[in-house]
Amino acid sequence: MSIIGPSGSGKSTLMHIIGCLDSPTSGTISLDEVMIHNASARQLASIRNKKIGFVFQFFNLLPKLTVRQNVELPMIYSGLSSKERKERAMNALESVDMGDRSKHRPSQLSGGQQQRTAIARALVNDPKIIFADEPTGNLDTNTGEKILQMFDKLHTEGRTVMLVTHDPEIAAVTPRRIEIRDGKIANEVDPKLSGQAPRFSIK
Repeated sequence: MSIIGPSGSGKSTLMHIIGCLDSPTSGTISLDEVMIHNASARQLASIRNKKIGFVFQFFNLLPKLTVRQNVELPMIYSGLSSKERKERAMNALESVDMGDRSKHRPSQLSGGQQQRTAIARALVNDPKIIFADEPTGNLDTNTGEKILQMFDKLHTEGRTVMLVTHDPEIAAVTPRRIEIRDGKIANEVDPKLSGQAPRFSIK
């Protein structure tokens, strides 16, 4: 699905709230029929680690770490051994065709390779929901299309993928679209949803 709207419309704020990065000032929000709008910071962090992955426009990769080390970051507090973290990171990188770049630094990668690394990082904890904030905004058209195809593959595998974008052409490729204007839902296209991925309820 996609959240579409101009800059300042509130689409990123909405993503932050339903992505458990922020809490709403009013109203309620539930995930898998569990109310989370008044959850503690620790509870929200636990939900993010178990169920949610994030991909950002500017990749947010740490320049001094290798590709594999960047992908391992979400597992730092997981209790997994170093060997287990490395294995899971490599599996995530292989899934986005970046296994052969695991020892590279971000500066040695193209924009598309950096975004694929960011997607691997989002996938490393096997989340059911992926939030992608303007994921093609810093890429050329051809590379952006390949990234969108990757998100489509993740969706067909049973994950919920939410794209935040200002581009109507990108929003048009998603089956469900929510248009935000001035912090409110102005329009929604919502065909039947299938699968067992977590669903949000916002009031």
